[in-house]
Amino acid sequence: MQDVKTALQSARDRHLNELKDLLAIPSVSALPEHKKDVEEAAAWIANALKKIGMENVDIMPTEGHPVVYGDWLHAAGKPTVLIYGHYDVQPVDPLELWETPPFEADIRDEKIYARGATDDKGQVFMHLKAVETLMETYGELPVNVKFCIEGEEEIGSPHLDDFVDKHQQMLSADVLVISDNPMLEKGQPTVCYGLRGLAGLQIDVSGAKGDLHSGLYGGGVPNPLHALADLLASMHDNKGRISVDGFYDDVIALTAEEKEAYDALKYDEEATRAELDVPALYGEEGYTFLERTWVRPTLEINGMHGGFQGEGIKTVLPSKASAKISCRLVPGQDPDHILQLLEKHIEQHASRAVTVETTHFDKGKPFVTPFDHPAIQAAGAALSKAYGAETAYTRMGGSLPIAETFSDMLDIPIVLMGFGLPTENFHAPNEHFHLENFDKGLEAICDYYNTLAETLE
Repeated sequence: MQDVKTALQSARDRHLNELKDLLAIPSVSALPEHKKDVEEAAAWIANALKKIGMENVDIMPTEGHPVVYGDWLHAAGKPTVLIYGHYDVQPVDPLELWETPPFEADIRDEKIYARGATDDKGQVFMHLKAVETLMETYGELPVNVKFCIEGEEEIGSPHLDDFVDKHQQMLSADVLVISDNPMLEKGQPTVCYGLRGLAGLQIDVSGAKGDLHSGLYGGGVPNPLHALADLLASMHDNKGRISVDGFYDDVIALTAEEKEAYDALKYDEEATRAELDVPALYGEEGYTFLERTWVRPTLEINGMHGGFQGEGIKTVLPSKASAKISCRLVPGQDPDHILQLLEKHIEQHASRAVTVETTHFDKGKPFVTPFDHPAIQAAGAALSKAYGAETAYTRMGGSLPIAETFSDMLDIPIVLMGFGLPTENFHAPNEHFHLENFDKGLEAICDYYNTLAETLE
């Protein structure tokens, strides 16, 4: 590994200049006016794959933005690593809050600032450079590799399920590596081995045919806002537990080993409370903050609308009210089943004086790879070596539906080996990436690929 470390250090300036070129492409997948920029980013990735010695490089069309594929399959008898990432980025609004232009990468205080610096161009780029460095140092790779880099992650990967389904043989591998998630905190190397799923729902409540004067009609006709508030309140008890019948029935409990690992992190809940500036943390009784946010399901109200929203008061009795709900799901739970349970609960608890309709939104299944799996433990060992600190094995409260897609269709373990930090403003102005993690992360990736063959034998 010393030769690899020396090679990485000597190439650092070149690497960062190349990363700046990639970050300069405004590949905003959500905005039609950036379609050509998204295509340019795909071409950049494809060209970079060719330069580092990948074969069968192809920009593969979907019904939306393309997927870039490339592979190197000459490590006979060795495992195959599938590397997933995305080259699209979030919109930059509000532009006036950026200290430097979002697509003109700027390095200051050992951080690189640009849209996509941490989510996910910077982390995809690290895998490109790790593979390049191994190839240049040894003339070959210690494992077989396949790259699958998409352009629609920031809009929910609407066409990736179909792509993976159609190309299962091409994408088959022994382990999937994703670097698109944050570390636990600065200096704390982290391997994430599970993500929560997602089920989204909108509730629309209708009363009279139009808004009414609250003085003339108040108390005599149904108020959709009152009905909605009562309905939403029925979904939790006073101890933070979800009151929807059957909601917890299929939840797979945390293992004793996992609980011990979480307790060993000695997570500072008071620091979190202070950082968030709230009087107290809140959640399901009997569970720690990490357990509530990593391994317990949730039902959250994300938005409510109805009646007069302007300054001052308007004594209106609204004709309509609505709310948006999202449920984060854990292993054992199926989003379609959860939505059925929610529908049943709404039907049973809604006022008969109003009309209630529902609309389903995003869905995604949870996934978990056993944290004692050899591929997970090898990643942890490589990270510990690079950072000089014990690796934390965590789950993550958020959802990454594509991870479950790969897990389900390809039946492979997934290693979420991220190098971003929660404070790096991904999806917000002044997104940045700490170069400490760029440097140590590159070492860790190279070491992981070097040792993975022996680990999975």
